[in-house]
Amino acid sequence: MSKEVKLELISMGKAAKQAAFQLATTSTAKKNEALAIIADELEAKAEVILAANAKDIAKGRESGMSEALLDRLLLNPERLKNIAGDVRNVIKLNDPIGSELESKVLENGLSLAKRRVPLGVVGVIYEARPNVTIDIAALCLKTGNASILRGGSETFFSNIELVKVIQSALEKVGLPAESVQYIDKPDRAMVSQPLTQEEDGGSRRPTR
Repeated sequence: MSKEVKLELISMGKAAKQAAFQLATTSTAKKNEALAIIADELEAKAEVILAANAKDIAKGRESGMSEALLDRLLLNPERLKNIAGDVRNVIKLNDPIGSELESKVLENGLSLAKRRVPLGVVGVIYEARPNVTIDIAALCLKTGNASILRGGSETFFSNIELVKVIQSALEKVGLPAESVQYIDKPDRAMVSQPLTQEEDGGSRRPTR
């Protein structure tokens, strides 16, 4: 891996960590507002997203991809509408952050409580399913976590447009676009490096 690529990944990690600090204290209302805009924009930008997906489909056919795999990565108006609907369903979910799991009072009168908190930055590697890009981003945002995504090369064009929608929605509500980032380079080293990245002082825990 070149030094430039490594520095880029380190920069992504640091930006995600900073975004995670802000997300951890973001209100449920603001997170839901961002999700609502994402859902709306998925429908409003349908033409652009579907055009990008058509490029992925054409590339897949040229490479000899099976019809079953092509169907996995295919987006159409109905599927895109369903993805937007799934995001709206996430809005309806209870926000787990801050909820109390258990509590007790010690003999000295000190109260102890166990509460749910965000993980921080979640890295996810996945394959040729563009809907997963939205699913992961929506669930991470709902739970106050930043995310770094690495989808399969088969869905490159689709994922780029989907992430643009997500980042635009985040900025519209005053949240950092770096809350959701996408590794857009095909080099496999771009996968292994984040799994061992500790330059910013964080722990390493691969997520798949």
